[in-house]
Amino acid sequence: MPRPRIPQSEGEAALAAALADLDAAERTTLATASRYVLQLLGDEHPGKSVELRVPPFGAVQLVEGPRHTRGTPPNVVETDAATLIALAAGRATFADAVQDARIHASGSRSDLSSLFPIAPVTHD
Repeated sequence: MPRPRIPQSEGEAALAAALADLDAAERTTLATASRYVLQLLGDEHPGKSVELRVPPFGAVQLVEGPRHTRGTPPNVVETDAATLIALAAGRATFADAVQDARIHASGSRSDLSSLFPIAPVTHD
């Protein structure tokens, strides 16, 4: 059963709170904010060719292309909540986060740099 959608007002409030101080954000705030970003990405870039994981808070399959049906997908990107939120807001770049080992990416389609920043997150 899929997780219920996060209402826009709740997601934006969590993002604002997390972005106020990513290093000191509460776990529940990071969880809601990162799940909301995953939700936005899934809405904007539907597909099944890349899995973006933010343990322990969630994961989403993105980007049109070849899909996997069993086991670990061939294209996986994994990061922490604070890095995902920083990427969404344009406070970090995908390339820098990979270089700094804040993102672990594998597979030929795992470069998600074109997905960030996310406009609804940065327009405020």
